[in-house]
Amino acid sequence: MLARAIETPALTFHALEEGAGPLVLCLHGFPDDARTWRHQVPALVGAGYRVVAPFMRGYAPTSRPADGRYDAMALGEDVVALLDALGADDAIVIGHDLGAAATYFGALLAPQRIRRIVTLAIPYGPALFRALRESYAQQRRSWYMMLFQHRLAEEALARDDFEMIAHLFRDWSPGWTVPRGTLEAVKETFRTPGTLEAALGYYRAIMGPVFDDPSRVEPLLQSISAPLQAPALYLHGADDGCIGRELAEGMDAYFPHGLRTEIVPGAGHFLHQERPDAVNRAILDFLVS
Repeated sequence: MLARAIETPALTFHALEEGAGPLVLCLHGFPDDARTWRHQVPALVGAGYRVVAPFMRGYAPTSRPADGRYDAMALGEDVVALLDALGADDAIVIGHDLGAAATYFGALLAPQRIRRIVTLAIPYGPALFRALRESYAQQRRSWYMMLFQHRLAEEALARDDFEMIAHLFRDWSPGWTVPRGTLEAVKETFRTPGTLEAALGYYRAIMGPVFDDPSRVEPLLQSISAPLQAPALYLHGADDGCIGRELAEGMDAYFPHGLRTEIVPGAGHFLHQERPDAVNRAILDFLVS
């Protein structure tokens, strides 16, 4: 894949790009980087698409925002800015984990420019935030979100050459042996000064206000209950140790133009890496339907 820089008004994104045809924007989550899509890019390019996979804001070598914003709306604004910089009238957007959040907010901000969306591992709607308040099972899974609100997180994550990242991979995708090269690539990204602080900034901007002031939960639930106009595919690993599969129930209420949901057996949180053939097949089937 070709590595390139993409200049937007707020940031210089670095991205991997391959192929020609309609644009597919692939957005990674935590703890990850653009190389997470290595199994999907060849399949999409082979099907006639141009694929651009950026390193998200603050993830080296992409620049960090001068205003320090890592909130979900800023992630959505990045989607729109990338479309502008790439000269694309519209695009298909695929997002995993926090990349899914960016996808949802991009679709909210520019519904006429998002042709279809595919999201993995984080559902749309109020279910996750309600579960953080009401579900002990999800509270146990989400312990790291609480840790990440505190400055101890910088030291804990970086300790022993980011060994916590290896533990998160194992906990979130039980039964999957993470390839050594995959883990090393992610650690390489996080070793770059500033990336760790940026990655934690996402959680502090998106989750911190709710943890600090529970009265903000209801307004937040309303803001993430607006319908999304793009036809959508949602994929979730059956064995996801990070986000419970049950939180995807009822998502179709927010997609008036159709939502296809698939639970991928034998996969956890990083399902697109664990079961790439199944995920690729689901994506390509959806894009031609």
